[in-house]
Amino acid sequence: MNKLFLLLSITLFFSCQSAEKNAQSSKEVNPPAPGFLIAESDPEAIKIADEVMLAMGGRAAWDAVDTLAWNFLGYRDLVWSKKSGNVTIMNPKENSVLNVNLFTGRGSAKYGTWEVHNQDTLQINMEKAMNIWINDSYWLVMPFKLKDTGVKLKYLGEAKTKEDQLADKLELTFFNTGTTPGNKYHVYVDKNSRLVSQWDFFSKAKDQNPQFEMPWKGYVEVDGILLSEDRGERRLTVVK
Repeated sequence: MNKLFLLLSITLFFSCQSAEKNAQSSKEVNPPAPGFLIAESDPEAIKIADEVMLAMGGRAAWDAVDTLAWNFLGYRDLVWSKKSGNVTIMNPKENSVLNVNLFTGRGSAKYGTWEVHNQDTLQINMEKAMNIWINDSYWLVMPFKLKDTGVKLKYLGEAKTKEDQLADKLELTFFNTGTTPGNKYHVYVDKNSRLVSQWDFFSKAKDQNPQFEMPWKGYVEVDGILLSEDRGERRLTVVK
Protein backbone atom coordinates (compact mmCIF):
# COMPACT_ATOMS: atom_id res chain seq x y z
CA MET A 1 0.00 0.00 0.00
CA ASN A 2 1.26 3.46 -0.86
CA LYS A 3 2.66 5.11 2.30
CA LEU A 4 1.07 8.47 1.47
CA PHE A 5 -2.31 6.79 0.98
CA LEU A 6 -1.87 4.92 4.28
CA LEU A 7 -1.00 8.17 6.09
CA LEU A 8 -4.01 9.95 4.62
CA SER A 9 -6.27 7.04 5.54
CA ILE A 10 -5.05 7.02 9.15
CA THR A 11 -5.42 10.80 9.40
CA LEU A 12 -8.94 10.67 7.97
CA PHE A 13 -9.87 7.82 10.33
CA PHE A 14 -8.81 9.68 13.45
CA SER A 15 -10.31 12.94 12.15
CA CYS A 16 -13.66 11.20 11.70
CA GLN A 17 -13.39 9.63 15.15
CA SER A 18 -12.55 13.03 16.65
CA ALA A 19 -15.45 14.70 14.84
CA GLU A 20 -17.81 11.95 16.01
CA LYS A 21 -16.61 12.27 19.61
CA ASN A 22 -16.99 16.07 19.44
CA ALA A 23 -20.52 15.70 18.09
CA GLN A 24 -21.38 13.25 20.86
CA SER A 25 -19.75 15.48 23.45
CA SER A 26 -21.70 18.47 22.14
CA LYS A 27 -24.96 16.57 22.53
CA GLU A 28 -24.01 15.44 26.03
CA VAL A 29 -23.16 18.99 27.14
CA ASN A 30 -26.76 20.18 26.85
CA PRO A 31 -29.17 17.35 26.01
CA PRO A 32 -32.73 18.45 25.16
CA ALA A 33 -35.56 17.89 27.59
CA PRO A 34 -37.91 15.02 26.75
CA GLY A 35 -40.46 16.33 24.28
CA PHE A 36 -38.31 19.14 22.87
CA LEU A 37 -39.35 19.52 19.23
CA ILE A 38 -35.92 18.83 17.80
CA ALA A 39 -37.14 17.64 14.37
CA GLU A 40 -39.24 20.80 13.91
CA SER A 41 -36.51 23.16 15.17
CA ASP A 42 -33.78 24.83 13.10
CA PRO A 43 -30.29 23.33 13.60
CA GLU A 44 -28.81 26.84 13.79
CA ALA A 45 -31.29 27.80 16.52
CA ILE A 46 -30.40 24.66 18.49
CA LYS A 47 -26.70 25.48 18.15
CA ILE A 48 -27.30 28.98 19.48
CA ALA A 49 -29.36 27.62 22.38
CA ASP A 50 -26.38 25.46 23.37
CA GLU A 51 -24.09 28.50 23.16
CA VAL A 52 -26.43 30.41 25.46
CA MET A 53 -26.39 27.57 28.00
CA LEU A 54 -22.58 27.58 27.95
CA ALA A 55 -22.41 31.38 28.32
CA MET A 56 -24.80 31.22 31.28
CA GLY A 57 -22.44 28.89 33.14
CA GLY A 58 -23.01 25.55 31.44
CA ARG A 59 -25.39 22.64 31.82
CA ALA A 60 -23.45 20.99 34.65
CA ALA A 61 -23.56 24.18 36.73
CA TRP A 62 -27.28 24.63 36.02
CA ASP A 63 -28.06 21.03 36.99
CA ALA A 64 -26.02 21.43 40.20
CA VAL A 65 -27.98 24.45 41.44
CA ASP A 66 -30.07 23.40 44.43
CA THR A 67 -32.03 26.49 45.45
CA LEU A 68 -32.92 29.82 43.84
CA ALA A 69 -34.50 32.75 45.66
CA TRP A 70 -35.67 35.98 44.06
CA ASN A 71 -38.12 38.86 44.20
CA PHE A 72 -40.43 39.12 41.22
CA LEU A 73 -40.81 42.72 40.05
CA GLY A 74 -41.39 43.96 43.60
CA TYR A 75 -44.62 41.92 43.92
CA ARG A 76 -43.60 38.74 45.71
CA ASP A 77 -40.67 36.61 46.89
CA LEU A 78 -40.04 33.05 45.76
CA VAL A 79 -37.77 30.28 47.01
CA TRP A 80 -37.46 27.29 44.68
CA SER A 81 -35.62 24.09 45.48
CA LYS A 82 -34.85 22.47 42.14
CA LYS A 83 -33.92 19.18 43.76
CA SER A 84 -36.94 18.65 46.00
CA GLY A 85 -39.43 20.59 43.87
CA ASN A 86 -40.55 22.65 46.88
CA VAL A 87 -41.57 26.25 46.16
CA THR A 88 -42.46 28.93 48.69
CA ILE A 89 -44.21 32.10 47.50
CA MET A 90 -44.55 35.05 49.88
CA ASN A 91 -46.81 37.96 48.93
CA PRO A 92 -46.69 40.89 51.40
CA LYS A 93 -49.72 42.61 49.84
CA GLU A 94 -51.88 39.52 50.40
CA ASN A 95 -50.05 38.66 53.63
CA SER A 96 -49.91 35.15 52.20
CA VAL A 97 -47.48 32.25 52.15
CA LEU A 98 -48.05 29.47 49.61
CA ASN A 99 -46.02 26.26 49.68
CA VAL A 100 -46.32 23.80 46.81
CA ASN A 101 -44.36 20.81 45.62
CA LEU A 102 -43.96 20.84 41.85
CA PHE A 103 -43.78 17.05 41.66
CA THR A 104 -46.90 16.27 43.69
CA GLY A 105 -48.99 19.46 43.42
CA ARG A 106 -49.58 19.32 47.17
CA GLY A 107 -48.71 21.86 49.83
CA SER A 108 -50.11 24.47 52.18
CA ALA A 109 -51.58 27.97 52.08
CA LYS A 110 -51.68 30.60 54.80
CA TYR A 111 -53.17 34.11 54.82
CA GLY A 112 -52.07 36.01 57.89
CA THR A 113 -52.82 33.69 60.78
CA TRP A 114 -55.48 31.74 58.83
CA GLU A 115 -54.32 28.43 57.41
CA VAL A 116 -56.35 26.90 54.61
CA HIS A 117 -57.71 23.45 55.49
CA ASN A 118 -60.67 23.07 53.14
CA GLN A 119 -59.42 20.73 50.42
CA ASP A 120 -61.20 22.47 47.53
CA THR A 121 -59.90 25.88 48.58
CA LEU A 122 -56.45 24.42 49.15
CA GLN A 123 -56.44 22.90 45.67
CA ILE A 124 -57.31 26.28 44.16
CA ASN A 125 -54.38 27.81 46.03
CA MET A 126 -52.02 25.06 44.89
CA GLU A 127 -53.00 25.68 41.25
CA LYS A 128 -52.48 29.39 41.84
CA ALA A 129 -49.01 28.72 43.29
CA MET A 130 -48.06 26.48 40.35
CA ASN A 131 -49.11 29.15 37.85
CA ILE A 132 -47.14 31.82 39.72
CA TRP A 133 -44.04 29.64 39.71
CA ILE A 134 -44.40 28.86 35.98
CA ASN A 135 -44.57 32.57 35.17
CA ASP A 136 -42.02 33.97 37.64
CA SER A 137 -39.38 31.28 37.14
CA TYR A 138 -39.58 31.64 33.35
CA TRP A 139 -38.79 35.33 33.70
CA LEU A 140 -35.72 34.36 35.72
CA VAL A 141 -34.32 31.26 34.00
CA MET A 142 -35.74 31.26 30.45
CA PRO A 143 -32.26 31.01 28.80
CA PHE A 144 -31.74 27.65 30.52
CA LYS A 145 -35.04 26.36 29.07
CA LEU A 146 -34.54 27.04 25.36
CA LYS A 147 -34.61 23.29 24.68
CA ASP A 148 -37.45 22.54 27.06
CA THR A 149 -40.40 20.17 26.61
CA GLY A 150 -42.81 21.28 23.88
CA VAL A 151 -40.54 24.08 22.62
CA LYS A 152 -39.92 24.71 18.93
CA LEU A 153 -36.96 26.93 17.99
CA LYS A 154 -36.64 28.90 14.77
CA TYR A 155 -33.68 31.00 13.65
CA LEU A 156 -34.80 34.40 12.34
CA GLY A 157 -31.35 35.68 11.39
CA GLU A 158 -29.39 38.66 12.67
CA ALA A 159 -31.24 41.63 14.14
CA LYS A 160 -30.67 44.75 16.22
CA THR A 161 -32.06 45.10 19.74
CA LYS A 162 -33.82 48.25 20.90
CA GLU A 163 -30.44 49.33 22.27
CA ASP A 164 -28.95 48.91 18.78
CA GLN A 165 -26.86 45.84 19.63
CA LEU A 166 -26.35 43.15 16.99
CA ALA A 167 -27.84 39.80 17.96
CA ASP A 168 -29.01 36.44 16.66
CA LYS A 169 -32.79 36.34 16.81
CA LEU A 170 -34.64 33.18 17.83
CA GLU A 171 -38.36 32.46 17.78
CA LEU A 172 -39.84 30.27 20.52
CA THR A 173 -43.24 28.67 20.09
CA PHE A 174 -44.83 25.97 22.21
CA PHE A 175 -46.85 22.81 21.69
CA ASN A 176 -49.04 21.29 24.43
CA THR A 177 -46.95 22.65 27.28
CA GLY A 178 -47.39 25.15 30.11
CA THR A 179 -50.50 27.12 30.96
CA THR A 180 -50.35 29.39 27.90
CA PRO A 181 -49.13 27.24 24.99
CA GLY A 182 -50.28 29.85 22.44
CA ASN A 183 -47.56 32.32 23.48
CA LYS A 184 -44.59 33.24 21.33
CA TYR A 185 -41.25 34.82 22.20
CA HIS A 186 -38.51 36.41 20.16
CA VAL A 187 -35.19 36.01 21.97
CA TYR A 188 -32.13 38.08 21.04
CA VAL A 189 -28.71 36.50 21.70
CA ASP A 190 -25.79 38.92 21.78
CA LYS A 191 -23.26 38.23 19.02
CA ASN A 192 -20.28 38.59 21.36
CA SER A 193 -21.29 37.46 24.86
CA ARG A 194 -23.87 34.87 23.65
CA LEU A 195 -26.10 35.98 26.51
CA VAL A 196 -29.75 36.85 25.99
CA SER A 197 -29.94 40.63 25.57
CA GLN A 198 -33.67 41.12 24.87
CA TRP A 199 -36.95 39.26 24.62
CA ASP A 200 -40.22 40.17 22.91
CA PHE A 201 -43.48 38.65 24.12
CA PHE A 202 -46.47 37.79 21.91
CA SER A 203 -49.65 36.51 23.56
CA LYS A 204 -50.51 34.61 20.37
CA ALA A 205 -48.11 32.95 17.95
CA LYS A 206 -49.87 34.53 14.96
CA ASP A 207 -49.45 38.08 16.33
CA GLN A 208 -47.16 40.36 14.35
CA ASN A 209 -46.55 42.95 17.08
CA PRO A 210 -45.30 42.05 20.57
CA GLN A 211 -47.04 43.06 23.77
CA PHE A 212 -43.67 44.13 25.12
CA GLU A 213 -40.00 44.33 24.17
CA MET A 214 -37.74 44.07 27.19
CA PRO A 215 -33.96 44.03 27.73
CA TRP A 216 -32.07 41.36 29.66
CA LYS A 217 -29.24 43.13 31.49
CA GLY A 218 -27.55 43.25 34.87
CA TYR A 219 -26.24 39.70 34.92
CA VAL A 220 -25.07 38.43 38.31
CA GLU A 221 -23.33 35.17 39.16
CA VAL A 222 -25.09 32.84 41.59
CA ASP A 223 -23.71 29.37 42.38
CA GLY A 224 -21.75 29.24 39.12
CA ILE A 225 -24.55 30.40 36.81
CA LEU A 226 -25.49 33.83 35.45
CA LEU A 227 -28.91 35.36 36.05
CA SER A 228 -30.24 38.64 34.65
CA GLU A 229 -31.89 41.04 37.11
CA ASP A 230 -32.50 44.11 34.91
CA ARG A 231 -35.57 44.23 32.65
CA GLY A 232 -35.43 47.94 31.93
CA GLU A 233 -38.35 49.49 33.81
CA ARG A 234 -38.79 46.26 35.78
CA ARG A 235 -36.45 44.28 37.96
CA LEU A 236 -35.91 40.84 39.38
CA THR A 237 -33.80 40.82 42.52
CA VAL A 238 -31.89 37.60 43.11
CA VAL A 239 -31.23 36.68 46.75
CA LYS A 240 -27.68 35.38 46.93
